[in-house]
Amino acid sequence: MTVNAFKHREVWLHAVTERLRPIFASHDGTIPDNIRLTCGFPSVRAFATPQRGGECWSDAKSADGHFEIMVSPVLADPMRVAGVPAHELIHATGLHGHKGPFATLARAIGLEGKMTATSEGEAFKQAVAPILEAVGPYPHAELSKKTRTKQGTRLLKLQCPICPYTVRITRKWLDEVGAPACPTHGDDMRAA
Repeated sequence: MTVNAFKHREVWLHAVTERLRPIFASHDGTIPDNIRLTCGFPSVRAFATPQRGGECWSDAKSADGHFEIMVSPVLADPMRVAGVPAHELIHATGLHGHKGPFATLARAIGLEGKMTATSEGEAFKQAVAPILEAVGPYPHAELSKKTRTKQGTRLLKLQCPICPYTVRITRKWLDEVGAPACPTHGDDMRAA
């Protein structure tokens, strides 16, 4: 088993980013120094299909002038996680939108597919594989919407045995005071 070189996701993300700088530079892309990377839910489509894997917030939106890049916590595959900030870092270089110079730099570093939702091509995977080996496993486990459990009601449904009149009551009150009576028929209500 490989031991994590980094304890925190953010440190891992910054380590990957630092190692991406030469790849960007070889294609005339300069990653700014004023960036922060974190693992957090994007503002929209965190669990949607297609899912948003990350976001880059402009340094103009930050009170202290930093680009804020988020990688979704539903992602856990290190190669995919490396591809998301690579896409967002292109925005941080000053290339807005997903056409023209953005697409040129994205393809040059090995990202492919639809430019609004790039994927890691073979060239990117080959360039990033040594980086991922150097930084070790991504210290994160996938968060899944499926693992969230919805709390069921704690109320029991009681119904009049004669008419459709129903009420809901907690087990505590049913045990302490008994079943209520139907206001129309006066019969004790029963579990529905």
